[in-house]
Amino acid sequence: MNIDGVNTGIVLDHIKAGKSMMIYELLGLDKLNCCVAIIQNAKSEKYGLKDIIKIDGDIDINLDVLGYVDNNITVNIVKNGDLTRKVHLELPETLTNVIKCSNPRCITSTEQGIVHKFYLADREHKIYRCCYCDSEYKRR
Repeated sequence: MNIDGVNTGIVLDHIKAGKSMMIYELLGLDKLNCCVAIIQNAKSEKYGLKDIIKIDGDIDINLDVLGYVDNNITVNIVKNGDLTRKVHLELPETLTNVIKCSNPRCITSTEQGIVHKFYLADREHKIYRCCYCDSEYKRR
């Protein structure tokens, strides 16, 4: 299979196989007016299988979302057909409006319009806790 390169835009590489659609939804890529290509289950020497997302447009991207979903993703910034920057991600210290607290007693469950904010409680186990009620977020 051959997918054209990106002239000016972003290539998200080394996405854990099967996670590209989650990223597509969390970043709102369906709302873009540019070409977006999703490649699933591509062969990878390093990971076995991987997903890739190519965005042929100059957009701002939420690196916290990407770091949360899979901190092994490589973000490649392309300008005029040339790779201009490569970003390696880490788990973000805080997440705002990326995940939602499931505690029914949390203020975010009872009050409208409050931002959902989480902090990284345990980097090794990738555990996030709600800033308001301290409930642990259960990853999907």
